[in-house]
Amino acid sequence: MVNEPTHAPLLSIVVPVYGVEAYLYQCLESIRADIPAGESDAVELIAVDDASPDGCGAMLRSYAAGREGVRVVHLTSNVGLGLARNAGLEVATGRYVWFVDSDDWLPPGTISAVLDRLRQHEPDVLMLDHLRVHEDGRREVDASSHLLRGVSGVARLADQPQLLRVQHTAWNKVVRRAFLDELELRFFPGWYEDIPFSHPLLIGAEKISVLDRVCYLYRQGRQGAITSTRSGRHFDAFGQYERLMDWVRRRHPDEGLEAELFQLMISHYLVVVGNDDRLHPHLRRAFFHRVAEHYRRYLPTGGYPMPPGVTGLKHRLVGRGDYLAYSALRQAHRVAGRLRRPGPAGGATDGAGSATADEDPGRPAGDGLAADLTAGQRDALAGGRLP
Repeated sequence: MVNEPTHAPLLSIVVPVYGVEAYLYQCLESIRADIPAGESDAVELIAVDDASPDGCGAMLRSYAAGREGVRVVHLTSNVGLGLARNAGLEVATGRYVWFVDSDDWLPPGTISAVLDRLRQHEPDVLMLDHLRVHEDGRREVDASSHLLRGVSGVARLADQPQLLRVQHTAWNKVVRRAFLDELELRFFPGWYEDIPFSHPLLIGAEKISVLDRVCYLYRQGRQGAITSTRSGRHFDAFGQYERLMDWVRRRHPDEGLEAELFQLMISHYLVVVGNDDRLHPHLRRAFFHRVAEHYRRYLPTGGYPMPPGVTGLKHRLVGRGDYLAYSALRQAHRVAGRLRRPGPAGGATDGAGSATADEDPGRPAGDGLAADLTAGQRDALAGGRLP
């Protein structure tokens, strides 16, 4: 570690670093260069080198040299994103902490807006909007961003229940450090580490503030990102949801809340199992049956809000453990997507039908397919029979 702070700042920004040599400088500069004049003492930047195999470690040492407010933690072995965040949190001295991923960056004016809102509302959790940025430079509003609109002052989740459906990541939330300790929250190892961290923040918070402006630019399609990596490690999601459900039942037992989380959990699993970029075809059946097992284990006794359209059909098929009917529905969805998507000259493309709605469990997924299926096909799928 270098450059120990001389006093406690208002905000600690923790950046875990692994394999992002091409993006690291942009991330760090978007933070440090955005700190307003006269506010350098209010922000500390903590970069955690998670034993990165490329030149990131050397870049961090060079970047921190002579720059006040920049601290570096070098881990001797790779521990993964969640535990690297924990390592940064352990040395953070700010009243608030914000976890920023090292392949993403902040738009100008963000730090000033965040500091102002923290001082104004003193929330437990400050929620931020973001844009998805694709490799070709295209910027896309997230499907859940509209849920942040119209929330003024401070609120509790009971007052603004839609906030539970905002993208469940750590990087779109600035959190009061003492509040984290009160909830006994840290990141667990494995992929999908945000699941048992992000939801409890909103559930336990007495004061949630929403900063309705884009404060984060989320890079899409980077090689090595878990959302575009085929791997058996996507099965880590099951353990993370088990931790979340256990925490809720211990700390905030509530049938309505459990029903809402159950619906989000199954919808999220369906995102993963239906995505060709995440699961190899030979793993899809096994993943589906794990989803069905969690459906039976956590199904609320009073039921839960069934999603509309095709997503609701998928939920019912999971509840019956009917992989054959689910597979038929998934294939029909992709065929319909190829037919609808215009090609370069206005015709249909022959590319793999990717379901944009499958990117986010908070998004109404695939309802357009309902218009492409006949009533008989929809009834057959709902009844678990192949069309």
